Amino acid sequence: MITSAKPVHIIAEGGTNHGGHLALASKLAGIARESGADSVKFQLIYPEGLYLPKLWENGKLVENSVFAARAAQCMTDDDWRRLADHCRELALPMSASVFDERSLAFMDLLDPPYIKIASVDLNHSRLLKKAAETGRRLIVSTGMSTLGEIEQAVTDILSTGHTDLVLMHCVSRYPCPTDQTNVSFVTTLRSAFGTEVGFSDHTENSCAAMAALALGATWIEKHITYDRAASGFDHAYAMEPEMFRGYVADVRAVSASLAPKAAKLTPEEQQTAKRARRSLYAARDLPAGHVVTDQDVMIVRPAGPMAPNTVQLVVGVRLARDLKQFEPFVHEALAA
Repeated sequence: MITSAKPVHIIAEGGTNHGGHLALASKLAGIARESGADSVKFQLIYPEGLYLPKLWENGKLVENSVFAARAAQCMTDDDWRRLADHCRELALPMSASVFDERSLAFMDLLDPPYIKIASVDLNHSRLLKKAAETGRRLIVSTGMSTLGEIEQAVTDILSTGHTDLVLMHCVSRYPCPTDQTNVSFVTTLRSAFGTEVGFSDHTENSCAAMAALALGATWIEKHITYDRAASGFDHAYAMEPEMFRGYVADVRAVSASLAPKAAKLTPEEQQTAKRARRSLYAARDLPAGHVVTDQDVMIVRPAGPMAPNTVQLVVGVRLARDLKQFEPFVHEALAA
């Protein structure tokens, strides 16, 4: 197990679950804030920068339905500015995944704490380099990628002189069964590249995230929604507010449990030891000068001056003073 002393950063992934509505985007930001996430992230998609508007099918050029659906869910640039202002009012850092140079440039203007590159663009060298040239921290997801492709992406980024990089282990399956998350790849990323690592979680529970934390992940990303039944691309496997609050609480608790401690024993555990540990007691009245035998010693609770593993210091030793029944053995009662 490889853990990190750095506190975990939880990204609440709003994606495009706003459906193009500023009010719903603001609602998702509120859910993130109330649930205790460290930041909220959306997806800033200009459809013409990601999709063909038309496709060839059977020799005919037809409308791309995905392009149309994405276009229908776009917020305006002014909406994005308003959303950024709203998140600042919430004291909630906001960013977005970017998918082309236009969205990258616009997101950069909004002064995000990081810029996210989605798994789909891990092999998009030009976009990776342009993102790195902003100087902002890059969060790069690694779904659908071989180790060699990840290595090339890291090389592309480092070639610009940029080093503030977080690699997110990700399995691009929606939702992803817990047993298919391949969480051990977090260790591979960390050892291969020496960057901060994280886990983009597409499961429907917190189990894989717990394992990722234990392996050294310091970033966790989870999709959120206001209603899993809402129409859209990502609602069905995202977490609603109550579930996400529990998820955040789980991540925080496990992160705290993994943090190095100055002392192993807490005051609470020391108090427990007083009642739960055993000690050495006189089984009957014992006079001064008596040579203690095994039968004279009780090893029972509560804890006292002499622990059970000191019994060899008592048996066969002459008493320097009387001990009453049930009185604890103490070093001062033993003859030198």
